[in-house]
Amino acid sequence: MTAGHVLEATDFSAAPSPGRTAARAGAPGPGRYGDGMADPSVPSVPPAPRAPVAQDEVARICAELIRFDTTNRGFGDAEGERAAAEYVAGLLDEVGIEPELFESAPGRASVVARIPGADPARPALVVHGHLDVVPARADDWTVPPFAGEVIDGVVWGRGAVDMKDMDAMVLAVVRQMAREGRRPARDVVLAMFADEEAGGPLGSGWAAEHRPDLFEGATEAISEVGGYSVEVGGRRAYLLQTAEKGLVWLRLVAEGRAGHGSQVNEDNAVTLLAEAVARIGRHRWPMTLTPTVRRLLEGVADLVGRPFDPDDEAGVEELVAALGPAARFVGATLRHTANPTRLDAGYLSNVIPGSAEATVDGRFLPGREAEFDATIRELAGPHVRVEDRWRDIGPAAPLDTPFLDAMADALLAEDPGAAVLPYMLSAGTDNKALAKIGIAGYGFVPLRLPQGYDFPAMFHGADERVPIESLLFGCRVLDRLLTDC
Repeated sequence: MTAGHVLEATDFSAAPSPGRTAARAGAPGPGRYGDGMADPSVPSVPPAPRAPVAQDEVARICAELIRFDTTNRGFGDAEGERAAAEYVAGLLDEVGIEPELFESAPGRASVVARIPGADPARPALVVHGHLDVVPARADDWTVPPFAGEVIDGVVWGRGAVDMKDMDAMVLAVVRQMAREGRRPARDVVLAMFADEEAGGPLGSGWAAEHRPDLFEGATEAISEVGGYSVEVGGRRAYLLQTAEKGLVWLRLVAEGRAGHGSQVNEDNAVTLLAEAVARIGRHRWPMTLTPTVRRLLEGVADLVGRPFDPDDEAGVEELVAALGPAARFVGATLRHTANPTRLDAGYLSNVIPGSAEATVDGRFLPGREAEFDATIRELAGPHVRVEDRWRDIGPAAPLDTPFLDAMADALLAEDPGAAVLPYMLSAGTDNKALAKIGIAGYGFVPLRLPQGYDFPAMFHGADERVPIESLLFGCRVLDRLLTDC
């Protein structure tokens, strides 16, 4: 990238030095010589440089994080996480925050640091992000995905919203607090994990299982995919994530009789598998509104001036549509989902294989995992075996807590008149791993976005980007939250 596209640090100017501009005692007029000129016999004192604050460096940190290619292809195939973790550790160490960097496997590095709070008797708060990203095909992008370019006030690159934006905001805020000698209201456990994009077994999952001491005394956590703004009924609303759907990646296996492609075969594994995949993919799951989704829809109904009837499926769909681009996230939380994603069978066109496999991405509602599993087995049928490739929980954090109020207060202090609504994420985050050790997780990446900005489309999509003004807003909100919560 060219130098003109790099966001450099602001040129800081200090407050006027008394030795430079103030009139000496007994001096007539603005200066001793009456013409505003300083006494030439007194040497000038250069202004002391102002220490950078969060808003000075957040975009730079975000861009620099993007330049680490931390692509995670899943199943142990990843790169760049160690280098990114060392960069994060350096940023913390630079301001006197002692980081611990550890690996779950060679190169799979995470960083954790505990920042003492003003009241050590209170439960700690975990503030966590992840350093890995999904793959990016450069041919699909307008700019190189790992260049970290800043163009017209927008940071571009893979990870700009998932989730090196939050990583940068958190790092910038805690660096400013450390420079200024300010403590958060309670202990903060700052964590930057590896491997989130593959479900976290080598990142948050490993840390929760092997290093639970790092999170001692923590009861709540914040991380990605919540706190961003949408327009609802002409009013800005922030969606605060309080629940996630559960996740299961399923392998479907059909076994039949192998044979020549020219022969009649009533026990064709490909046919058996295809029928099962079609039944699962076309199944219309019934609408089931969880407490989080119900609370969200009640809030949307108030904003748009429509009634809310939980039994009126068409009316519910209209309320979801009122969320604009965010409807993609929210619409999938009205019910279970199961989407076939891969097929694998055969090796020659004239050979009927003895087995065939498919992969299904399943997302179940919190507390309804058994119901989902039973339906999948029924749809697969007696001739198709269903196996787990990966499974994780669907956590749901409390909806009525002082901490939830503190997040809403921090948002509204920077954007008075907005609304704050809870919602469930149809995907998953590292909050799943922390929930297993008793930590309630929320999605809170505070971003005030331009009207009409298709934020959900940025996740795992081409031309991922985030406005710098949104990052600056997020820094102010996070500073308030850490100071007051």
